[in-house]
Amino acid sequence: MDQKYRIDLNCDVGEGVGNEAQLFPLISSCNIACGGHAGDETSIRAILKLAEQHQVKVGAHPSYPDRENFGRISLDITEIALAMSIKNQLKGFFDIADEEDIPVHHIKPHGALYNDIARDENLANLFLAAMADYIPGRMLYAPYGSVVAELALKSGVDVCYEAFADRNYNKNLSLVSRKKGNALITDPDSMKAHVLRILKEQQVQTVEGPLVPIQAQTFCVHGDTPDAVSLLKKLHTFLKIEQIAIGL
Repeated sequence: MDQKYRIDLNCDVGEGVGNEAQLFPLISSCNIACGGHAGDETSIRAILKLAEQHQVKVGAHPSYPDRENFGRISLDITEIALAMSIKNQLKGFFDIADEEDIPVHHIKPHGALYNDIARDENLANLFLAAMADYIPGRMLYAPYGSVVAELALKSGVDVCYEAFADRNYNKNLSLVSRKKGNALITDPDSMKAHVLRILKEQQVQTVEGPLVPIQAQTFCVHGDTPDAVSLLKKLHTFLKIEQIAIGL
């Protein structure tokens, strides 16, 4: 089989939804909330063990320290405070993973932090510096064409380009705001077409109309997307029919 059609399916987990046991048989990697927007020592430890049982690769999922807004709005916070929060989130996560002897595969920022470092060079550099002690030998999940991905690659960090199976895109490759009615893709056929176009044509259909170049080796379905388990089951089946292998 052509190796360019070997992909990774990932989910953001440990965020209080509680559907990890249903999601894990369908994915190959996961991003575990590590205390910023959700999650605590108990949830991290439990989900690490569950991921190990299902042979799902694990990643740390740090965010703005903002549980009230689930890390989904840009936070007015000093650079020192943000850097300290990211470092503390990662330290807590990696300490637990070390205790459980479970290898960490990657780091993926969450929500508004993910979006902000995709376009803001200062914030991207701050994030890369904050994670510097934890990224060697691991991957950064980041969007194609993003500032953080470009800076990471220049500094020698391995980057895995990520696209969202359950989200629509603007023509600048930003995600359509969740405040808009067309932010999410919840129709299975639409999701299949969306993923297949990105994978095979390296293009994404934007809400403004134009097709825009994009690359992805990993596709995310958010664990809290409505009917996430059902959508993933259908996507998983479809990819098998298309003879597209799951797993990096």
